[in-house]
Amino acid sequence: MRPSWDEYFMEIAKLVASRSTCLRRQVGAIIVKDKHIIATGYNGAPSGLDHCADTGCLREKLAVPAGERHELCKGLHAEQNAIIQAAVHGVSVAEGALYTTTQPCVLCSKMLINARIKEIVFAGPYPDTLSLSLLKDAGIILRPWPKEEK
Repeated sequence: MRPSWDEYFMEIAKLVASRSTCLRRQVGAIIVKDKHIIATGYNGAPSGLDHCADTGCLREKLAVPAGERHELCKGLHAEQNAIIQAAVHGVSVAEGALYTTTQPCVLCSKMLINARIKEIVFAGPYPDTLSLSLLKDAGIILRPWPKEEK
């Protein structure tokens, strides 16, 4: 039996997450329009900078809980990198759908709202209720991914 488009896209987001260089959480995101993947992103250090896998994680050293003090991380989030990848290549993400392995944080949510993403499918929770509130207020369709990991 052939997988649904949602299953297919979520599997690709998981594969993209495997490229992450973050020591705390590997996240992958893809942006899709008209059943075509137009951008991908994973979390990690900006291009050309040392990865946390090589230098260590400041947030880990300071025992910063997930969902707090994003400014202490030198890495970019998967959603940010997907939006940036599209911008670098001159591709509009407006009216696209985001598939991500983790619920977006508030910083990414604000970017996704302004990028005019219309739908977000996310596989795992993130401790950030403000992000969900903003996305709902913006009218973005939110679909938690119901499939359990095998």
